[in-house]
Amino acid sequence: MTDRTLIRALGRWSLVALVINSVIGSSVFGLPSVIAGKLGALAPLAWLIAALIIGIILGCFAEVASRFGEAGGPYLYARTAYGPFAGIQMGWLAYLTRITATATNANLFVIYLAEFWPQATSSFYARVLLALLIGGLATVNYRGVSAGGRVSSVFAAAKLVPLGLFVLVGAGWVLLGHGVTPARVTTGAASWMDALLPLMFAFGGFEAALLPLAEAKDPRRDAPFALFVTLGICALVYTLAQVVVLSALPAPASVPRPLAAAAGAIGGPAGAGLMALGALISVWGYLAGATLNVPRLTYAMAERGDLPAVFASVHPKYRTPHISLICYAVLVWLLAASGSFLQNLTLSAVSRLFTYGLVCGALIVFRRREGREGREGREGREGREGEEVSPALFRLPAGEALAFAGILFALLLATRMTGREGVIVGMTMLLGLGNWWWRWNRSARPGGRASR
Repeated sequence: MTDRTLIRALGRWSLVALVINSVIGSSVFGLPSVIAGKLGALAPLAWLIAALIIGIILGCFAEVASRFGEAGGPYLYARTAYGPFAGIQMGWLAYLTRITATATNANLFVIYLAEFWPQATSSFYARVLLALLIGGLATVNYRGVSAGGRVSSVFAAAKLVPLGLFVLVGAGWVLLGHGVTPARVTTGAASWMDALLPLMFAFGGFEAALLPLAEAKDPRRDAPFALFVTLGICALVYTLAQVVVLSALPAPASVPRPLAAAAGAIGGPAGAGLMALGALISVWGYLAGATLNVPRLTYAMAERGDLPAVFASVHPKYRTPHISLICYAVLVWLLAASGSFLQNLTLSAVSRLFTYGLVCGALIVFRRREGREGREGREGREGREGEEVSPALFRLPAGEALAFAGILFALLLATRMTGREGVIVGMTMLLGLGNWWWRWNRSARPGGRASR
């Protein structure tokens, strides 16, 4: 074991829990009111359409992930498919996606805590709470991936209990004839596009659970399993939760905590309190999973020479990428303390569309590379960066056609990007360009570090 060796301690169900924690967080507790405002009674259909779209993209991720057993997730896939420049750009965009998503969930944690302690949303108390929340989870993960994995698994189970109760009790309440008739609103193509963009955030996050695959026991087989199990659970829970909200609340679009309000309409103050507590557990679980996942991205980039070597440092005792972990925790706190829930959510939703499009394209690249290798053999390809790829242990039916569809969906939804989001994404890509220039200059110098 070298000073950069990570420990493979995540089993199949730990990986499932990690994916669940990476997907189910703030969205189901905050978005039903947003989607109801845009689509009215048709809101549940939007969740199903989003599940279908993300299912196509997730299937592409499952096939690509089944070729790799190393840390890095989408960054690693893009780097292997397209070379270091695209890999570095993907790394920066993926990091932007992940820290904004984590900040979004941290913001919602404070919003739901106000159900029990109204002063929680004041500027001073919110920043202190965010520091304690993010710092505490960082400390747990600093002390080892096994501890971080156990925390993630506990929260994955804990968050599904209140959501399951909400869906079952709410569905029974509706079937008994209670509730209101959902309002109908005038919709058009723009309304549907504006609704589907935040739903990409709701179903997204699964890609983050692919970042620490260097610490999974059988990543190439377990990653596709974990991805599809999570998609099925999320599609069912999200859609039914939206149905209950529409049936329980006469004006759901005006409610900041829709699930707590719906639970209150069904079960009184006790129901509202239980749902608010469930939201806190769910968001805390998301943050626990993110704190384990995201630092492995900067670790993977540094390990291949795309970031300074300090980010690839592994703690000599706990075997965790402690420098990457500390930097991540500080950045998330700064973003959460300075931004709002909706600002961080939309930015995360937009930035991940680039990640999805590039990984769908990687499926096509890898399949055609396999075909070339079958015709030409490996001769002449050895030593060329970005060429090595293992056979896929999972193959998506009609994979290339679905990959093209995934790219098209990502491009269409990206057209809903605002000027502010475009500026931030553009600045991130400029940072990636500067990062690539630094790497290229360093590797070109005599004695420069060769990347893997």
